Amino acid sequence: MFFGATLVLAGLLLLYYGAEYLVTGSSRLALSFGVRPLVVGLTVVAFATSMPELMVSLFATTRGASSMAAGNIIGSNIANIGLILGVAALITPVVVARSTLVREMPIMIVASIVVYLVALDGEIAFMNGLGLFLSLLGFLVYCIVTARLPLIPENGEVDKAIHTTETRRGRNIALVLVGMAGLGLGAELMVRGAVMIATLLGVSELVIGLSIVALGTSLPELAASVMSAWKGEMDISVGNVIGSNIFNVLFVLGICPMISPITIEPRVLSMDFPIMLAFCALLIVLLTMIKPRLQLDRKRGVLLLGAYLLFVVSLFV
Repeated sequence: MFFGATLVLAGLLLLYYGAEYLVTGSSRLALSFGVRPLVVGLTVVAFATSMPELMVSLFATTRGASSMAAGNIIGSNIANIGLILGVAALITPVVVARSTLVREMPIMIVASIVVYLVALDGEIAFMNGLGLFLSLLGFLVYCIVTARLPLIPENGEVDKAIHTTETRRGRNIALVLVGMAGLGLGAELMVRGAVMIATLLGVSELVIGLSIVALGTSLPELAASVMSAWKGEMDISVGNVIGSNIFNVLFVLGICPMISPITIEPRVLSMDFPIMLAFCALLIVLLTMIKPRLQLDRKRGVLLLGAYLLFVVSLFV
């Protein structure tokens, strides 16, 4: 138990510094290349923070623990919306661009629904995974097409900032790589320690995947989004959550079945998948039907966080 707790603490430390370097490096790179920060969050940061989900799910799938693999992805997507956006909103109100609500969020919701429909027969097989992965490539093409920043009038301070970041691209790329490595290693230590503790407590494999492992593999997203919110990089914070959810269902659940089919338990289809979709719907409701719109203030952050905690408690009760 003590060794597991030590791994968890070491993982948390690496996650903090990894997120710091990743957010700083990626936001500066976005400016130097004239790329929208949202796109950086949707792609570079989302890919980096989804790597723990991929590695854990691959490991679980190849070891025959497909319930943990599926639970990990569903639980991570729920945590991304409930826990991560909830905590980010508690730090500072999160403003969501109208274009994000109209374009990127529907992609996240459609991807989640498609995976649910694919899994209805109780298995995600090779061809299902291939289709999901090809859909991810289409999403990346969309991101490339919409990557450039809109034209803005010349401004001395902006020009100076862009020139400064252009001369430091090598340093910023190094920050991104170091940050990615720190997030990956930190999440690995966190998950190993958490699973060790949960196993000693006699928790089931699916529940471990939905709760402990999902929380552990979502910590990079949490660290990156909270750090982004703290620095005022709202586009990266929101883009990271949306992009990570898309990567989780299209990339992770695309790659893993092409190596070994993933079995979906009936409980996942009847309860956990619908809960994941319900969190997506809750986010849309909070952003569109309650004033002020397009904003997650602290009250809504408390609501999202409370809904997530209720979900986790229900797993064990």
